[in-house]
Amino acid sequence: MRLKNLSLIVLIAIALTACKPKDSFTIDGTFQNPGTEKKVFLYGMQSSQMVAIDSTNLSEKGEFKFIRKTPSVDFFRVSVGNHEFMLIAKNGDGIKLEADLADKTMAYKISGANEVEKLSELNTIRNNFAKQVEKLQVDFEAKVAKQPQNRATILEEMKPQYESYIKQLNTQILKFAADNKGTLASFYAMNTLSPQEFEAELVKFADEVKEEIKGNATVDAFIKQMALLKTVQVGQVAPAFTVNTADGKPVSLSDYKGKYVLVDFWASWCQPCRQENPNVVKVYNKYKTKNFDILGISLDTDKAAWLGAINADGLMWTHVSELKDFNGETVKKYQVQAIPTSYLIDPTGKIAAKNLRGDELDAFLGKTLR
Repeated sequence: MRLKNLSLIVLIAIALTACKPKDSFTIDGTFQNPGTEKKVFLYGMQSSQMVAIDSTNLSEKGEFKFIRKTPSVDFFRVSVGNHEFMLIAKNGDGIKLEADLADKTMAYKISGANEVEKLSELNTIRNNFAKQVEKLQVDFEAKVAKQPQNRATILEEMKPQYESYIKQLNTQILKFAADNKGTLASFYAMNTLSPQEFEAELVKFADEVKEEIKGNATVDAFIKQMALLKTVQVGQVAPAFTVNTADGKPVSLSDYKGKYVLVDFWASWCQPCRQENPNVVKVYNKYKTKNFDILGISLDTDKAAWLGAINADGLMWTHVSELKDFNGETVKKYQVQAIPTSYLIDPTGKIAAKNLRGDELDAFLGKTLR
């Protein structure tokens, strides 16, 4: 009798599995506390951009459902009001999404497929970080309420704790990506890291997964970009270039062979660049007689603004520009995605360091230029 009942259970399970559509995926969702929100949108990837591909209305119970097809496993996003929930799906998946729209951390639960289970693990890591930061924010506001005149001091005192949380989060994200290589969840995790701070790790990750996750348009674009970025990593020969000064004089990287040169990409309109300029001036004055020089490459399009900033900030080294914003050939060659970006080139023409700022640049040169 027990065997008969067990067989019946197995048959029911098989029947349910057989009824699951294999040529599409479903997202069954429930939102608590939706308030006035009634419309839910589903976004999908098209040409590496998230675009709306479907929409539906919330039921009175806050429920919704999407049924879609996808050529391959890919990223999707469910949006309602100001809330966004990332998903990964492939045909045959039956995904469950639950969230409380009153939750300021925008935490959500997902289940029903391998990729979303992995994404759920990552979300747990990030949600724990959000809770830590939220508590830190509450503590900060409480202290400032008692001593409003000491706001800046309190901020400085609490800054190391915040930075510690960031460091812990990044360490956990790197571990998660390493443990889950071959999944889109690992790719998504790596892309939550700062591209400047973790450039080397991103390039290494792309090399390791280029055969495992190929075929997804977003991943393929990432791997292509990292392959280009690999050519300007520390230890590589710096790409040659020739750019004109404001008065039309050509300046080449080869002109600096035999000395250390900081190739500094910046612009007059870039506030972080302007804020960093006093540190660069200080370093230049300290090491300019010790086989060190600087070459500024501006991304300005306004020649007058560029020259005005050079004068205002007292930048006494050579300056060149293609006056083409991020579209200049040299800017593209060095894969500059944001500024300030800098490359320290050694006397042999190889990249010795990247994006050293303030005391870091001073310390590196102090140790190197002896």
